[in-house]
Amino acid sequence: MQRLYFLTPDTQTAANITEELGGLGLDRSHIHVASGNSQAWQETGVKKATFVQTTDTVDAAKRGTMIGAPLGLLLGLVTALILAIPSPAGMAGVIVGMGIFGGLFGLWASTLIGVSVPDAKVKKFHGDIRRGAVLMMVDIPESQEDEVVSLIHRHHPQVDIEKITREERQHAEGQGH
Repeated sequence: MQRLYFLTPDTQTAANITEELGGLGLDRSHIHVASGNSQAWQETGVKKATFVQTTDTVDAAKRGTMIGAPLGLLLGLVTALILAIPSPAGMAGVIVGMGIFGGLFGLWASTLIGVSVPDAKVKKFHGDIRRGAVLMMVDIPESQEDEVVSLIHRHHPQVDIEKITREERQHAEGQGH
């Protein structure tokens, strides 16, 4: 799936786009709206964007787990060596247990931070949203991307369309700069 971001000037345009996407076979459950107007998602008939769509929560959780688990394994190894655990099974249990603990701790700590960090794409449109624009986040199969973009540009030339680039995805996953 590919996430496209449609910045629409108003709720009526967002509602029209929602209907057109439905005509292409896209389910409304893959469309989320961020708007300063509390009625916008109700008027468009789509879901209000949640913390998961508007913050860095998911990517932060992934990064926390990927960092916490190896650190936990390393701490488990050091602990097992310091405590001089005599049996291999006991040593393995301490190492694995600390690895699991490290991963869960990293997941928890990073998620707490991630909910307070806005998603990079949503943050980019924050000023427009405050001025009354509606941001639609649409998850589509990559095979339909060209068809969807072409349809929206043809019927709604005023709508800005963006997607998450490979560099942005890598950066969000902690692999970029």
